[in-house]
Amino acid sequence: MELECREMAVHGHTVTYRTAGEGPVLLLLHGVTNSSETWEPIVHALAGRFTIVAPDLLGHGHSATPRGDYSLGAHASGVRDLLSALGHDRVTVVGHSLGGGVAMQFAYQFPERCERLVLVSSGGLGREVHLLLRAATIPGADWVLPVLTSRGVRTIGSGIAAALRQGHLAPKGDVGVLAKGFASLDSAGSRSAFLHTVRAVIDTGGQRVSANDRLHLAAVLPTLIVWGERDSIIPIAHGHAAHEAMPGSRLEVFEGAGHMPHHHDPERFAAVLTEFCANTPPATLTADHWRPLLSP
Repeated sequence: MELECREMAVHGHTVTYRTAGEGPVLLLLHGVTNSSETWEPIVHALAGRFTIVAPDLLGHGHSATPRGDYSLGAHASGVRDLLSALGHDRVTVVGHSLGGGVAMQFAYQFPERCERLVLVSSGGLGREVHLLLRAATIPGADWVLPVLTSRGVRTIGSGIAAALRQGHLAPKGDVGVLAKGFASLDSAGSRSAFLHTVRAVIDTGGQRVSANDRLHLAAVLPTLIVWGERDSIIPIAHGHAAHEAMPGSRLEVFEGAGHMPHHHDPERFAAVLTEFCANTPPATLTADHWRPLLSP
C-alpha cells in the first residue's frame, strides 16, 4: 500500500499530506529538508493497523513556503490545525530529527491530543549537531545557499559525497542524507523556509532549543526513542541521555544505522512501532494537564 498524496488549505496556505490505512492515527513528522515521502518504506507494514497521516511541514516538500513563523511551536500548531480539519482528535505522534522536536512541542502544547510519543534520531535533546547544519546559521548563508544548491554544484557535491564515503570519512548514508536535503532546496521559497527553520533551532554552536528541562513530564506519556548507532548528524548519546531523563521510556538502538533508522531497517522499525503501540495504553491527558506539575 502506498501513501496517497492530498492537499488542503490551512489558514490560506497549501499543506500537502500523505495518508493511508485505517485504525488508530499515527502522525508522522519528517526532518528538515525532508518530506512525508521519507515514511514510504514503512507504510506497507503499518497501514493494515493504523491510519497514517504524514504532512509536509510548511516550507518542506510540496507544502507552501510562506514568509512567516517556522519555530517548533508554529509547526506544532500547524499540525494540530491539520488534524482538526481532518477530524482526528488524538494521535500517536512520531517525529524524526526536526520532526522529533516538533513532536515534543506538540505533546507539550496539546497533551489532550497526544496518546504516545515516538522520537526518531530526534533534535532538541542536546547541543551537538552536524557542522553543515550549523553552517546554515552563519551570516551570509542566505547568499551562499543559492550557489550551493545550483544544479552544477549539486552534481559536484554528489561526487564529493561519494569520495568521502569511499574514504570512510563519514558514516555511510548520512552524507547522502544531507546532500539530498540540500539538493531539494531548488527555489527561493524553499531556501528561505529552510534558513528560517534551521535558525529557529540551531546556531553556530549547535542546537539552541532543548527539551531537556521538561523531559520529566513524559512520565505520564508512553515514549519510544529510536536511534541509529552510527548517527553522525545527531549523536546517539542524545538518545541515551533522553532515555535516562524520561521515566518509563523505551530505547531501541539500530545497530549499523545512521540518521535514518526507518530506512536502514524498515521492517524492524515498523515492528517495533507496532509492538510499542499494542503494548502501551494510550495516555488520556487534559489540555491543562501540565499545570499542577508546573506549580510552585
